[in-house]
Amino acid sequence: MMTARRRMKIVSMISRRATVLALAVGSAFFAGAAPTKAVPGPADQAEVRNTVLRIFNQLKAGEYGALYDSLPSSSRSRMSRDRFVNALQRSRDAYRLDSIEIGAVRIAGDLATVDTVMYGHIAKPIEGDGKLVVQQYLVKENGSWRVATGDRATIDRFLKSNPSFRRKFPIRQPRAFIKNDGKWVEVPLGAARPPRI
Repeated sequence: MMTARRRMKIVSMISRRATVLALAVGSAFFAGAAPTKAVPGPADQAEVRNTVLRIFNQLKAGEYGALYDSLPSSSRSRMSRDRFVNALQRSRDAYRLDSIEIGAVRIAGDLATVDTVMYGHIAKPIEGDGKLVVQQYLVKENGSWRVATGDRATIDRFLKSNPSFRRKFPIRQPRAFIKNDGKWVEVPLGAARPPRI
């Protein structure tokens, strides 16, 4: 049986790792797809789904340079290629992505949201299965879809220009879970470290 202190320490470590993973996944989820029509239909939704799946697979395979090339221009102007690639390479040993579930897709003009659940294996600080529930935000830039989940400035700029979309699809924070005794247990992202005794 695990002591309360040990459990708190593990939850804190996992929370930090999940926060890093959520930011890495969000920051890395950038890619292009075909432009949408004025009235989105099933083909448009399929393009958005394919974009999310393709980027997940590139992230899973460690193709970080290709991911950087697809970042929105505002993200590339704030972060160098080396910094982006190195940050993702440093976090690679902390987790392994396994699969993704792609849920509802909502498109309005140059904006889209996609509900996703990503599954993986946490390697550090302890081994275990984990999942991230993330609402992906996509923006169309130069005729291509770009997943801007980790780029809050880009998301805010596009939502500000489309308040009806913002009201309809507000930003939901990522949620992280670990499997404990066969059940998913939520791990608060960004939780404070327990006090040292």
